Amino acid sequence: MKLRAQSYAIEAGRPIVILNFEDAKALGVYVSDRIEISFNGNKTIALIDITKSIVKEGSVGVSQEVLQLLGVREGNRVDVKPSQRPQSVDYLKKKIRGEVLHGHEIKSIIQDIVNNRLSDIELSAFVTAGYINGYNMDEIVALTNSMVETGQQIDFGKDIVDKHCIGGVAGNRTTLLIVPIIAAAGLTIPKTSSRAITSPAGTADTMEILADVEFSIDELKDIVNEVRACIIWGGALNLAPADDKIIRAEYPLSLDPEGQVLASVMSKKKSVGSYYVLVDIPVGKGAKVADSEAAGSMAKKFIELGRRLGMRVECLITDGSSPIGSGIGPALEARDCLLALDNKGPNDLTNKSLDLAGILLELSGKAKKGRGRDAAEKILVSGKAKKKMREIIEAQGGNPSVKPSDIKLGKKTYTVKAGGKGNVRYIDNKAISMVARAAGAPKDASAGVYLHVTVGACVKVGGPLFTLYSESSDKLEEAIKLTNRLQPISIGGVILDTLT
Repeated sequence: MKLRAQSYAIEAGRPIVILNFEDAKALGVYVSDRIEISFNGNKTIALIDITKSIVKEGSVGVSQEVLQLLGVREGNRVDVKPSQRPQSVDYLKKKIRGEVLHGHEIKSIIQDIVNNRLSDIELSAFVTAGYINGYNMDEIVALTNSMVETGQQIDFGKDIVDKHCIGGVAGNRTTLLIVPIIAAAGLTIPKTSSRAITSPAGTADTMEILADVEFSIDELKDIVNEVRACIIWGGALNLAPADDKIIRAEYPLSLDPEGQVLASVMSKKKSVGSYYVLVDIPVGKGAKVADSEAAGSMAKKFIELGRRLGMRVECLITDGSSPIGSGIGPALEARDCLLALDNKGPNDLTNKSLDLAGILLELSGKAKKGRGRDAAEKILVSGKAKKKMREIIEAQGGNPSVKPSDIKLGKKTYTVKAGGKGNVRYIDNKAISMVARAAGAPKDASAGVYLHVTVGACVKVGGPLFTLYSESSDKLEEAIKLTNRLQPISIGGVILDTLT
């Protein structure tokens, strides 16, 4: 069937077409079926939506992705015909039934995810099946390798060092300390990081306060060759692209299947040729991993997966029951990190970073067993880590002389004070992150929360607990209201003073 192309300013993330009800009936297709659409020798498979009025009979609405793939212009006549569902849908159904998938079946699913051949419903079904039925180690290995092979891969040479945190802890911006410590020790650590999805800041968001984080592969190689390190956003590099699409499907469902977590982390590491990998697994109320038993099980799987992939992996189970550092939000976290590199930062952020860096130094053979933390601390205290961070910032297009006081914070502020005296019993990771997001983080990089207290600190009536920063009076008010409702800090026998 020939139809006239009707352009729609829609970027759907995949090829989408909109058919008139009568044309869809004539083709024998339904919503979420697929059609092959071709023009001047170019063709693509697109998912179908159907309307009775938006698109007239004899026309086909096409998304921007279709326009780009086919080189179609408004009014061009295109060929349209039904297309069968991909074979991977049958494999997906096997997983729904709880059957074990073979390597070629998993690769077929991942390839079709990358090529946008699965609908949102099918992708959600794949995530849900993995959550309910789980994966054995053979499947996880196949999932990881398939994610790597369907994306870009970068060769930085031998003995590449890397780290990853499972997440769920507010603040916790250890990467900005670990990377310069490791690079100053003479190791290569090309750190690709994520932006925030549900948190007030991702590592890439925080680093972006100090320097650019989006680069091509060639630019990235130049940076790493120059300074032995980088801290960049991995989303611009097409590394394990299926992982990013799977994460987007997991988010609205609030599902995080363990097998896909393992594959997600390790596929990104293998894509950049990492050999020595440290995984930080925070445990505690509010963190992604609730108890030490689950953390221990996950650690064993990471280590085994690494062994099968030809990588040396070590895991550190850490305290994730409360935030790390004082700042929560891109600018506030960047300021914490600069202070820590100058040996003036929050003790918990510094100590955790030194613990993790020390393990990496031991794992890579740069420090003797049991002496890694001392070696890391020596590099930090001597100023070598600060010097290396300045090199990284400059290589990524930032100002190497930036100081903590140069970082702009939100102009609208409000300090939350204690309504009673006693010791801080608990700081709720999830609640404090929600408050920081309400204030505008991470979209407003200068917004967030600055904690004046840590767990165990003794506070007096009216003592400052945390300060809210925002660029908007309305967002600040929303953050204050949310603080009232969530009560993120528990003190002695009381929580917080009621705010007005």
